Amino acid sequence: MPPRALKPVGVVLVDKPAGPSSFALVAALRRRTRARTGHAGTLDPFATGLLLLLSGAATRLAPCFVGLDKRYETDVDLTATTSTGDPEGDVVDEHAPPSRDELEARLDELRGEVELPIPAASAVKIDGERAYRLARRGVEVEMPTRRSRVDALDVVDYGITSVRLDLRVTSGTYVRSIAQALGGHCTTLRRTEIGPFSVAEADAEQLVPPSEALARLPAEAVDRVPAAIRARVLELESEPVA
Repeated sequence: MPPRALKPVGVVLVDKPAGPSSFALVAALRRRTRARTGHAGTLDPFATGLLLLLSGAATRLAPCFVGLDKRYETDVDLTATTSTGDPEGDVVDEHAPPSRDELEARLDELRGEVELPIPAASAVKIDGERAYRLARRGVEVEMPTRRSRVDALDVVDYGITSVRLDLRVTSGTYVRSIAQALGGHCTTLRRTEIGPFSVAEADAEQLVPPSEALARLPAEAVDRVPAAIRARVLELESEPVA
């Protein structure tokens, strides 16, 4: 089977561990299937949780999955900010944590439509170069802001110097930016849901047929890919792997 094969066709739900990059998991699936392989959004190496990997012709359906809302759990250290908004960066400032009332007031400001700076360690391009590469070289740049929507921002556990949060956000929201807005940084980050898909369903060995995956999506997400392309993917799904 050639390395760019369109079969096997399917969507793979993976529970990413801390450490490896998302692209390492994409490469592992490609080695196993020897098919064209892609993803519907990555996670930072320190983060864990749900990745949607696309195998074979299902890579053509990526736009259906990329824009889905997300759910995360994160632990935020409220006593320090870092250059990256996570434990991999340098400590920029240390301070006393906010009181519970102060924390709740800051959380209120972060619910609904928000506009926050994109983290310096992101893959956004600044003057043609990835921001994280500039950050690694110690180049300071003024990061652009991004508007997104925070549908839920709930305290799961409060520990005076840290807080665990459960968030439901639109695609493209940087949880690290929310942690920085609270005066802290993420020490853990776990993605628990992507649209209708949950990390509890993750099974790296199982290919979910595209027809099943698409049936769970809202119509506006499905329509991001032309009907003719969807039909061809479903046609390949029904064919046996040579």
